[in-house]
Amino acid sequence: MLHVAQNNFYNGQTSPLFTVEIAKQVREFHRQIEGYQPTPLVSLPLLAKRLGVKSILIKDESYRFGLNAYKALGGSYALGRLLAKYLKTDMTDIDLTTVSSKLDKPLVFTTATAGNHGTGVAWAAHKMGQKAVVYMPKGSSVASAERIRRLGAECIITDVNYDDTVRLANKTAEENGWMLVQDTAWDGYEEIPTWISQGYMTMSDEAIEQATALGEGLPTHIMLQAGVGSMAGGVLGYLVDKLGAGSFQTIIAEPTAADCIFRSGTSVQGDIVNVTGELNTVMTGLACGEPNPVTWPVLKDSSNYFARVDDSVSAVGMRVLGNPLLGDTRIISGESGAITLGLLYKICSDTSNHDVREKLGLNQDSVVMIFNTEGDTNPARYRNIVWGCQNN
Repeated sequence: MLHVAQNNFYNGQTSPLFTVEIAKQVREFHRQIEGYQPTPLVSLPLLAKRLGVKSILIKDESYRFGLNAYKALGGSYALGRLLAKYLKTDMTDIDLTTVSSKLDKPLVFTTATAGNHGTGVAWAAHKMGQKAVVYMPKGSSVASAERIRRLGAECIITDVNYDDTVRLANKTAEENGWMLVQDTAWDGYEEIPTWISQGYMTMSDEAIEQATALGEGLPTHIMLQAGVGSMAGGVLGYLVDKLGAGSFQTIIAEPTAADCIFRSGTSVQGDIVNVTGELNTVMTGLACGEPNPVTWPVLKDSSNYFARVDDSVSAVGMRVLGNPLLGDTRIISGESGAITLGLLYKICSDTSNHDVREKLGLNQDSVVMIFNTEGDTNPARYRNIVWGCQNN
């Protein structure tokens, strides 16, 4: 059901790509977007007491820009940087509401997505008066595709898995002269994925600011989910620079069916290991088989543990967050958003995981920070899991 392994390659090094200073610039960009405000950092004191930890802090990204997920942070920042580069101007001169007037015709941005990243790119393109073409892998929900189309983008569901859909989007972009805005990298394509991951630092900057104001203590444990690792790497890179690597323990969680980060972190040399095949998991936003080489070094250097879990663990997280103890705040979390709370719950409530809990140092002094990266982005599936007590 769950498997946690120590990262033997940990050295606590900071990354020059993900720093407090860069995060400040990123957040200033996001601040000038209409509708920007920090998403809530929610404390769940009753759940914390039940699980035997001091505090559980949930950064709830289901409120981000009204999009029910965090991805617009990366997409908007990357598009802003791309437009600044295209127009040969400074990033500070990019105003989302007026930038289209500086172009003879709209640019076309394209990407591959499991859902939320494509929504973020489509939303940012729409905000900037540009066009977007989004490709989704085989098995993607029609509801997710329609959500993207409502933002004015063209959305195409392919007949191949996520990683092959990325290759298809890249090929189509090259053939049509479009700009690819992808959140994973490969040789010769690192700049834009770096900008996307840097965009995610806004939520970690907000979270530490909010945790300080709450007064429950800074995190001793940080749990992050990973698909290709773009969000996890950006957030962790910032936190290591901000708090110091030795001040907290980090656990990176993935679905068992798409455990490329886990396999990379437990390989002999710590080299990237790709996972192929159908990648069948209810956590579609994490159904990625090839780690992002831009952020993998951050995860390799600064993660303490890697975990892989079955879909049932995410389902537990969804139910616990959506049906809280009386007095705690209700949080709507989708399949990819709830994996870490599900993991925490299983570790702390299941006596068979006692040794894992001891290894992670989860005790009455622990302040656990979790990022709920999405709400019910697929309402029908959310209801099926939470109401139907099914895992998929």
